[in-house]
Amino acid sequence: MRGSDVRTGELFSYVDLEERVPQNHPLRLIRRIVNEVLAALDGEFEKLYASEGRPSIAPERLLRALLLQAFYTIRSERQLMEQLHYNLLYRWFAGLGVDDPVWVPTVFTKNRDRLLEAEVARKFLAELLAHKQVRALLSDEHFSVDGTQIAAWASMKSFVSKDGSDEPPSAGRNGERDFHGERRSNETHASTTDPEARLYKKGKGKEAKLSYIGNVMTENRNGFVVQAELRQMSGTVERNTATDMIVRHSPGAKRITVGADKGFDTARFVADMRDLNVTPHVAQNTANRRSAIDGRTTSHPGCEISQRKRKRVEEPFGWGKTIGGLARPMLRGVGKLDFKFTLTMAAYDLIKLPRLIGVTA
Repeated sequence: MRGSDVRTGELFSYVDLEERVPQNHPLRLIRRIVNEVLAALDGEFEKLYASEGRPSIAPERLLRALLLQAFYTIRSERQLMEQLHYNLLYRWFAGLGVDDPVWVPTVFTKNRDRLLEAEVARKFLAELLAHKQVRALLSDEHFSVDGTQIAAWASMKSFVSKDGSDEPPSAGRNGERDFHGERRSNETHASTTDPEARLYKKGKGKEAKLSYIGNVMTENRNGFVVQAELRQMSGTVERNTATDMIVRHSPGAKRITVGADKGFDTARFVADMRDLNVTPHVAQNTANRRSAIDGRTTSHPGCEISQRKRKRVEEPFGWGKTIGGLARPMLRGVGKLDFKFTLTMAAYDLIKLPRLIGVTA
């Protein structure tokens, strides 16, 4: 007998989300570890909210939803709310029941901004690395540092003179103007869309873009990100941020090695590393200059190993831009972008766990 294709509405729902998610699904392990990390941050969350008033979105649910955005390349928070409405897997991971209403996008954004000031993303990453199952996978001696350009959510048309001298001579929003031969710099120009963005090019032959720079410090055993920070562009920002991240992660009590590319081969950076009880396994830059790295370092076999391992520091950047939404984040300002960058790097660490620990662990 042929089955009927007619569907009638249900008065009651008996869907159990736990039964709908396969037992060997990778998100099960990730969700368990995320919940344990969030439980460790409970005291931090208590400080952010008043004891009275209308309940806001639970920070635990908010962070789990933001992790979903990175895991599944959801380009905006408005689209995230849309997919939470009908995707049972997303509802289960975020902590919503089948009948729970989805948050209004603007309300979700306002609640997310509350977490920026408390640096919750950085604290989440720190607690994740301190988790007993994650901590066992980390190296405590060998690390790598690097930075990547993050495009700002602003167009070159918004990069105008600070004194208004380059206004189009003709009327209208897109009045005609000849830009040929005109010099632009961060000292004389600024973006009207994102004033904190800086015009910068990563290397010779590259086009200048309004951008920021995201910096990470990874450990060399499994390539986990142990420190992450996004800052405004400048000529020395990568080296300065790397030094700050090293100080935060390893204050100098124990000697460590740090691998880096040729951009870190400067006398100042190498001297700072040695003052911090760090062995700088930096690639030598000998192009018409003398390298700050001498034979005492390059002759050691550990230097060659660090240089091979150093290339893995590019993996979180590649994942963050192709999957995690960092190719051109739809956010403006250092604060919001630093939060997203750090949480995306934490998401990168999380997606490595099912393979390293085991899905059924």
